[in-house]
Amino acid sequence: MTTLIDTLDPSTGEIIESVPVMTEEEVLSATALARDAGIWWREQGFAGRRACLLAWRRYLARHASEIIDLLHRENGKPRPDAALELLLSLEHITWTAKNAGKILRRETRSPGLLMSNFSAHVEHLPFGVVGVLGPWNYPLYTPNGSIATALAAGNTVVFKPSEYTPTVARLYVDAFARANPQAPEGILSLITGNGDTGAHLCRAGIDKMAFTGSTATGRKVMTACAEQLVPVVLELGGKDAAIVLADADLRAAADAIAFGAMGNGGQTCVGIERVYVERNVREQFLAELTAALDGLQPGSEPDSAYGPMTMPSQIEIVRRHVTRAIDDGARPVIGGMDSIGDRYITPIVLLDPPHHSVAIQEETFGPTVTVTTVDSPEEAVRLANDVGFGLAGSVFSRRRGTAVARMLDTGQVSINSVLGFAAIAALPLGGRGDSGFGRIHGQEGLREFTRTRSIATQRFPIPGIKLLSFRRPGWINRLLPRIIHTLHGR
Repeated sequence: MTTLIDTLDPSTGEIIESVPVMTEEEVLSATALARDAGIWWREQGFAGRRACLLAWRRYLARHASEIIDLLHRENGKPRPDAALELLLSLEHITWTAKNAGKILRRETRSPGLLMSNFSAHVEHLPFGVVGVLGPWNYPLYTPNGSIATALAAGNTVVFKPSEYTPTVARLYVDAFARANPQAPEGILSLITGNGDTGAHLCRAGIDKMAFTGSTATGRKVMTACAEQLVPVVLELGGKDAAIVLADADLRAAADAIAFGAMGNGGQTCVGIERVYVERNVREQFLAELTAALDGLQPGSEPDSAYGPMTMPSQIEIVRRHVTRAIDDGARPVIGGMDSIGDRYITPIVLLDPPHHSVAIQEETFGPTVTVTTVDSPEEAVRLANDVGFGLAGSVFSRRRGTAVARMLDTGQVSINSVLGFAAIAALPLGGRGDSGFGRIHGQEGLREFTRTRSIATQRFPIPGIKLLSFRRPGWINRLLPRIIHTLHGR
């Protein structure tokens, strides 16, 4: 008997649909189908794959209303935010489809003087079958960053979405097949289920795994993949900091940080969870931040700023972090414990929790932000870097933004903005430390889903000179020390 999972509207708890928990055999079958389809997919070349990906993009765009509505119902985010997520997903599909051939084409390398009778080339080959484990907070945009890139590079994909957002994922996957009826089944496949289903995918004989989610789950994915030496790219949690210097446009900084911290209910891995502001502008910044958050309310109505907490267990994490921060001495500037409801959390701003507080050190993933007073940019950078995460960050300054951004130990930085890098398809995305490793998006993302092959071709023999032979002449052997000195000793 098939086990089912109910997917719920997080605003009401209403069941949207029930999806099957796929068995190990079904996951193996999906992987085998993907491997068979890979032959056809690679034969299309970059031009053929580009045409398929752009047809997929057009189909998704023409069914935007249906996708936006389902995103709103299943994930809970307001329809304008759902529309923005779809738009950014389409931007990334387009860029990847149009640039894969140029970025992954065969490269010519110099063979050097010693091997001048050779030509040297590097090829970027698809891995084969790529597994993608997607999150629930951006159920289109985030997995799309791996899926579209892996497909453009010539791989086939087996996609397991979060059990909280499977119907959005099914619509996304089905759209590829409907847009490309000539393609065999298995180019892009969907499997549904829970954590066990994801574990089955790790062990199903895939050639690479891309995972987005929590650091704790990322470690489990990596462990499971290591059993068969399957390489992984992990885009994990964040505790991103915004640094506000004294010369910043404080109103603009507060407006951007309000969105970066509270957008999507704070359920954004590259959202702002910490702010470091110079002491002599702190009060003015807090006043601007208070104004920016004034009247901001969550809900499911058309004018709501953001939706409910998609995953109910996240509410308890937010409650624990806020409680501990206040107990540790933080002062609530906006909101507090009364802000945390059964489904919705109104904005919370906490001033000066100690650096050891869980509200500083652990990912909260809710509509909360801490503000810490600092006496210099150097102190701000030191504190911003002194956590286990290293995903992204922001710097607000009229004159020192670039210099300070270069000191942040993160994978990406926005200057005088938040999240700007996520909207630019040409820029890679990834972290360090507890935020994972590897890159999706951009040129680096395309190469993440390929393996390199080096090709050395002897174009012509050099009479009497055989370096790579047991028949190497004795005079060559005697000359080797002189060659070493001539080429490398001066």
